[in-house]
Amino acid sequence: MRSSVRRPGSQWYNPDQGLPATETDLPRGCLVGLQISIRKSNDVIIVDLRGKSSYDEGESELLRASLERLLASGVRKVLLNLTDLTQVDSSGVTFIVRTYLSLHGHGGDLKLLHPCGHVLEMFSALHLQKLIPSFEDETQALASFRPLLSYSAKP
Repeated sequence: MRSSVRRPGSQWYNPDQGLPATETDLPRGCLVGLQISIRKSNDVIIVDLRGKSSYDEGESELLRASLERLLASGVRKVLLNLTDLTQVDSSGVTFIVRTYLSLHGHGGDLKLLHPCGHVLEMFSALHLQKLIPSFEDETQALASFRPLLSYSAKP
């Protein structure tokens, strides 16, 4: 049985209860195929994904709900940390692309951090790295986010 792990300085995200949630919201000893933790650096939300995201196991639905909840809460800058994501299927990729397009439509941005292994193969096969910027270094990724443009009307 895998135990739930949280990165230092991060909080668990519980899509049923909102952002952020605490580690105590997870059932004790639960087996989690996809773990999502949220942290913030200035005005960028960093979403750490760990494990696998597949439709058959329901993790893609967790990913979808989590990303939708972030958008609904007004988040406009998202860095998806894929370092510890071991697998993603087409439904997970679809939710990531939808989030990217939605953020861009609202003046925001989504970027990827360190896709590797199977996840990198999937993104490369679909040529998604041409659409969604990808970085190997978190500091560089965070520095690449520009200030949000103001959409206020001028008199």
